[in-house]
Parts: sequence; structure tokens; C-alpha cells
Amino acid sequence: MLRLIKTSVEQKEQILSFLQEWYERDERIVPTSVDRETTDFEAYVNTLRQKELRENIEEGWVPSTTYWLTDGEELLGAANIRHELNESLLKIGGHVGYGVKPSARGRGLATLQLKLALEKVKELGIERALITCNRTNVASRQVILNNGGVADTPYTEEDGTIVERFWIDLRG
Repeated sequence: MLRLIKTSVEQKEQILSFLQEWYERDERIVPTSVDRETTDFEAYVNTLRQKELRENIEEGWVPSTTYWLTDGEELLGAANIRHELNESLLKIGGHVGYGVKPSARGRGLATLQLKLALEKVKELGIERALITCNRTNVASRQVILNNGGVADTPYTEEDGTIVERFWIDLRG
């Protein structure tokens, strides 16, 4: 059974393996919240867990919770849930950043992962979730649409990258 779990010290080998797979493929790790120094693994876990608390958040950032998609044995993906939006996240990022490790892609896991993440967003009292992806990321766009995403006005970054923005109603 697939589920989302919070980061813990007990996951050290699983997390290191998850990150290593991305590094070996020379891919940018998504969500970027999990791409941190792991030499002191307790500090790694503490950093992710402390970001859940408003009093630990740097100016310009929002509280967020990182979850790992697991089948009970292996970490297949990660999701970072922002508890609120700021001006920057309204353009790029939205409420949920998510990624499935390369070897687990193409099995519908991202669609399920976003569905589970949206349940966590709803638990925060958020009634409409914003999810974004680059226009060129056709797979992510489909994942968002599969979860009820309704297109909003795209945002164009300074370098010309077009970011698609979708709202998902969580009230129903």
C-alpha cells in the first residue's frame, strides 16, 4: 500500500539511495527541499522537520512539510507541501512540489502521490491548491489534470520559461 510518511532518521539508507539515483542520472532533484547535505543525517532530518514550524522560517519563505512516498520498503518519491502561498509561490511552486525517482516513473505513481499530497493540503484547511509545472513538462501537466487541475494564467519567467499554473478545488 502506498502512503506518505514524514522524514525520520530511520530512513537514512532509503533517502541516501533515493538521492543517489537522481545524482547518477544528473537530474535536478524534485522537490528541491530534499536536495540537501546529508553528511550529518540527523541535521538533515532536523532541517526538514523544522521547516514545518513558522518560528523557524526565514523571511520570504513559508512553512512546509516534506513527505516521502513509500510502498513500505522503498522510497519512490517525495512531496513538499507549502502551508500557505507567498507572492513567489503564486507564480512558481504553488502548494505542492513533488517528484518520483527516475526508476519508479511511468507507473502512475506521481498521480497517486499528488492525490495523497492534496489530502495533506486539505488537512491544513486549504480549500484550493495551486500546483505548477513548466510548460515543457508534459507528464507533470497530465498528473495535475488527472487530479482535477483547472488551468489558470501561465507565468513567464525572466528567461522565457513558461510555468503552467493549475488550481485544484479541495472542498468537494
